Amino acid sequence: MYDDLLLPFDGSDGAADVLGHAADISSGTDATVHVLFVADTARDSVTVIGGETVDALERRGDRVVSEATEALEAAGVDHDATVRQGNPAPTIIDHAEREGHDLIVMPTRGREGIPRHLLGSVAEKVVRHSTVPVLTTRMRPDERRVFPYERVLIPTDGSAGAAVGVEHGLALAAALDATVHGLAVVDDEGFDPLSGLLGDGADGADAPDSVVDGTAAATAALDDLAAAAERHGVTEFGRHVERGDPVETIVDAVSELDAHAVVMGATGDHGDDRVLLGSVAERTVRTAPVPVITVRE
Repeated sequence: MYDDLLLPFDGSDGAADVLGHAADISSGTDATVHVLFVADTARDSVTVIGGETVDALERRGDRVVSEATEALEAAGVDHDATVRQGNPAPTIIDHAEREGHDLIVMPTRGREGIPRHLLGSVAEKVVRHSTVPVLTTRMRPDERRVFPYERVLIPTDGSAGAAVGVEHGLALAAALDATVHGLAVVDDEGFDPLSGLLGDGADGADAPDSVVDGTAAATAALDDLAAAAERHGVTEFGRHVERGDPVETIVDAVSELDAHAVVMGATGDHGDDRVLLGSVAERTVRTAPVPVITVRE
């Protein structure tokens, strides 16, 4: 399923925890982990040490990636490491796309004292713009990171944007012989089947009719997912149509179904950059207590 994982790494506690999960995925899929430290060119990192002008961030990057490679070496994982200068999010995206990596693995926030843009909003920007699938995991006490994933939750609305998440999630589940739970949510405040689960939703002006139409659309979306699951050879499949707030419903389903990961498209029918801020995908990345893999068209 995966051959090359990109691990943006800054040496923080959060990044160190995610390194362990990346190592588990690598061991389970025989993938190589590519460690990347980005020396942020937006920060003043040039200094003088012993009369020599040096880039302190690049020096720190060398130390950080060395720590990461030592841990990966101890885990018996194939790996390499790179230190690059640049704006973190675009550099991560460019590196993954240019090198042909299959998955970017990163935390959604770093340790205290590190400026938020180094990990928090960087992860959000990467999810928003990367054409390479992105696995994000929160650095919180309730986060559960288990691999191989035995139960994968795939939210869908039947849109083209959701379909790419469906295909990725089913391929992953088939490779892991995992159970798939398909979930379609009818938003009680007005499900607009044209905007979709992963888009902005309706304004709720005609909620009763919207809910009726939304239930039919949700059922159809799950029919499509079930057919795709059969094509992928997924034998264990559950279907769930729920009503409520989409993100809250997804998070509740993770707990109720004991899902190990969520895989979802990062855009709805509109296919534009309105995902993320405030969207279902971004809010799920921020709140789900298990790894979330987002996939863009």
